[in-house]
Amino acid sequence: MSKYLDAYTALSPSSPRSQVSSVLQSITDAPPLTIDDAKRRDLIQMIIDDLSKSNGNGGKKRLSSKDAAPALQAVKSLGKNPAGSEVIATSANLSALLSLYHAYKDIPEASNEALRCIANAMLLVDQARATLVDKQVGGGDFAVELLEKSTVPERIFLASRILFLSTVSTVHAGTFIRSLVETKSPSITEVIGSKLDLLTRAILSGTKLAREAMTDLLKFTFNLLLHYPKLVDDSNANETKVMGDSWSERLDGILPPLLRTFNALPPSFPAPLTSPMTHVIHALITIPVSPSLRSVWLPSAKTSPSSTPKPISAQESSSSSASATSSSKISRSSSSSRSNSPTTGPSKDPKPGAFDRAWSALSAGRRSLSRSSSPHTSSPNVDVLLRAYDLLDVSLHHYMPDAIDPDDSSVRQKSVREMDQPLDDVMTPLVVLITKLCLADEGSRTRMRQWILPDDLDRTSPLEGRADLLGRLLRSLASVHHAKLKNAVGEMLYAICDSDGSTLASYVGYGNVAGFLFNKGIMSAPPPPAGSTASAPTTTANGTPINPITGVAEKPAPPIEMTDEEKEREAEKLFVLFDRLEKTGAIPKESNPIRQAIQQGKLG
Repeated sequence: MSKYLDAYTALSPSSPRSQVSSVLQSITDAPPLTIDDAKRRDLIQMIIDDLSKSNGNGGKKRLSSKDAAPALQAVKSLGKNPAGSEVIATSANLSALLSLYHAYKDIPEASNEALRCIANAMLLVDQARATLVDKQVGGGDFAVELLEKSTVPERIFLASRILFLSTVSTVHAGTFIRSLVETKSPSITEVIGSKLDLLTRAILSGTKLAREAMTDLLKFTFNLLLHYPKLVDDSNANETKVMGDSWSERLDGILPPLLRTFNALPPSFPAPLTSPMTHVIHALITIPVSPSLRSVWLPSAKTSPSSTPKPISAQESSSSSASATSSSKISRSSSSSRSNSPTTGPSKDPKPGAFDRAWSALSAGRRSLSRSSSPHTSSPNVDVLLRAYDLLDVSLHHYMPDAIDPDDSSVRQKSVREMDQPLDDVMTPLVVLITKLCLADEGSRTRMRQWILPDDLDRTSPLEGRADLLGRLLRSLASVHHAKLKNAVGEMLYAICDSDGSTLASYVGYGNVAGFLFNKGIMSAPPPPAGSTASAPTTTANGTPINPITGVAEKPAPPIEMTDEEKEREAEKLFVLFDRLEKTGAIPKESNPIRQAIQQGKLG
């Protein structure tokens, strides 16, 4: 229909402002399919041209400066269709929108709409991303400067969104990404760090759009961390590099603010792991535990590499909010593998639950950030491993309550309902982060073993049936619907056990990890561990032998009452069974227990 175009072209410099406003509003509110592509393109171009004229001097104008905000809203609405965005994505129109931003930068309603028009076009038209960072338009440098100078979450969000879309691919933005890291002053890592600290304080104070702004800032950060190291890595240029294969020390400065954010972000409800926390984790897993960053990742490793979480005081616990109180109830209902073990009895000095520690860390983060007005003020050491462990424990408890099967439909439905994405995508990066730390540091491996597989672990019932973190991890290893999480959990447990299949099998029972070990090329039950720093248990704390297949304490077998004739018949059955297995190649001759018994003279 052409009525919208006709109504707009009918406007004149003498048209009442109310009429102009009414026409622009009708265009903004027009249903998507009521304007054909040709009319949509013409209408967008006319409005942009008229806005550019209204910004000039002299001459009669269809639009005035007061019409800028509603006119740009109309352009944004028309640009939600790809045909309209193609018009906006031209070099001339992107430049015009940047000029309009500068002209109306003191009028947020208009200037922000200009930025939204640009961001929407970049989202829908790939070529717009390359056009914007082209020197002729200069949109990349503009967005960086806007990010650096902005202090309001909405502006930070728009600048971050434009930068995120500008750096999605290295095909067109490789030169721009390199210039960001190598020539920007102050450095781009300092700019991002200061905005992360600012937005963290804004989130803690409940400022509107702070979470959205941090989410897009972290997406932009992830692009830099992913692409720049590969752009400057000249080794094996013909080899396809994946995330984590390359790193540049120019980006080292981004780790401290990321860790501060990771530590200070408050828990979210109902889903405990949502953006922007998930995007902090995505950024962290791209950063190696390199020699230059080891002290940042693991500040406590110098003094106490195997320290365990300390109980929080009653004052710290009571100072949490009402949400923390309800959370602690959930924590108490989630049985910890360290507490109330039947082998040792109730603990006299119980470890705090995951929710308690998370809220305690949150309170410390809030106090730290509220005391510091400078984004570069050094913050207290962050216990990354403990924070990640708490998030893992709380999140798996939320999605897999009690001893529920991970493949239960309610688990998948809950994740999609709350996060609009599968549990695989939500949880796997967090597990990868923990694995990274455990692979890089023996102290981290020791601590995780103490938390998940303590010496006083209750082994009187199947480990995979437990309603705690260990049980949920083991059940995940048998999952069908969460393939990525299943593999990541297996790798994490493998790393915790010094990357030794024998140690892992000794801790949790070969039956629980047989599938994972098979996929790693370990085809049969591994021999007893040798040379591992993890002393794999063979008995419980009270000396009861542990079944190597189930990981459960052996129970004395009741005496079997059989006559001699019955015993002979059972022995014959076993002999025939093992003979068949040997002949079919299922077991080698030397592994046939009947043959071994005969050779050792145990059978006459």
